[in-house]
Amino acid sequence: MRDVTDANTWGPAIDEAVNTVSRGGLVVLPTDTVYGIGADAFDPEAVAALLAAKGRGRQMPPPVLVPDTRTVDGLAVDVSDDARALIEEFWPGGFTIILRSQPSLHWDLGETHGTVALRMPDHEAALALLRRTGPLAVSSANRTGGPAATEVASAVDQLGDAVTCYLDGGTAPGGVASTIVDATGATLRVVRDGAIPLEALRQVAPVLGVDEVPEPAGADDAAGEPAG
Repeated sequence: MRDVTDANTWGPAIDEAVNTVSRGGLVVLPTDTVYGIGADAFDPEAVAALLAAKGRGRQMPPPVLVPDTRTVDGLAVDVSDDARALIEEFWPGGFTIILRSQPSLHWDLGETHGTVALRMPDHEAALALLRRTGPLAVSSANRTGGPAATEVASAVDQLGDAVTCYLDGGTAPGGVASTIVDATGATLRVVRDGAIPLEALRQVAPVLGVDEVPEPAGADDAAGEPAG
């Protein structure tokens, strides 16, 4: 377990986490909501290990955390102006967006139906790691059905030796999970209410609420179980 509560001293801990990811290992990291379990998004074996550690199958693929908004065009296609406006307004923070995945990418996140759920966390230690590793497949750091970890000790209790490197950022804020917006169709639509209220979204772009239209097929699969 490595301390990342102080940016002045977390260098060696981030180095260890980067090395772990590069070797295909799993890392637990703090985010702005709860702790997440992460793996190299472009390493299918690492992503499979992440799903196994959580005790879930490919039908619930993990979302991908990114270090900045510029990463979006490398991972997704057909990003509308309205989708970009939401990203610019609400990243970093509690906003996840489902987009069409770049078909040329050599990754396997599970049964995504050609989509990817992206989020930029509002947590400096997480961003410091992401800037070094690039996109990480990250889900909440708990066994499926278990409590979300707001302390690293809870993640250790649930995930144990399946994780190579644990980054301790102190108590995570917990609270409300991210709002998820599906931007893969002609109309933006909320598929999970969360930290960003619908009214705030609508000040930036036209978005349908979660109860205003039937949830699109595959939305749960695409969204997975984000780290908040």
